[in-house]
Amino acid sequence: MSEKEVLSVIRGQEDATAKGDARANVDAMDPDVVVFDLPPPLAYRGEQARDVEGINAWFATWRNGVAVHMADPQLMIDGDLAVAFGLSRMTGIKTDGTKVDSWSRRTIVLRRIAGSWKIIHEHASFPMAMDGSGRAVTDLLP
Repeated sequence: MSEKEVLSVIRGQEDATAKGDARANVDAMDPDVVVFDLPPPLAYRGEQARDVEGINAWFATWRNGVAVHMADPQLMIDGDLAVAFGLSRMTGIKTDGTKVDSWSRRTIVLRRIAGSWKIIHEHASFPMAMDGSGRAVTDLLP
């Protein structure tokens, strides 16, 4: 049952993102969540990570929304702690017409608190080109 509950939280947050529902997106997170996301800064903590207005501003940069989906997440559950990791695909069209279809690495840590699973940590990253450019490599395919 725990595996279905954990996947439900992850898929629910993905559905909220696809619908542009920032409130539902942050409702999946614990108030003390720590997020290592793709854009700077290095870490978002608590209310900074759960910033509905900021998420809505990001949604506004997409034409007809954005989809983020973790393909085939690997799950490890031990008591009240769960970890999901895998590759995540982001697709959409930016308001300037730029098409986005990129894969990144993603790890989500959840804790069961008062009977409900909440995201307590999320980490998304792109590999870095090792050619001295410091550039993220966003065009890799699984």
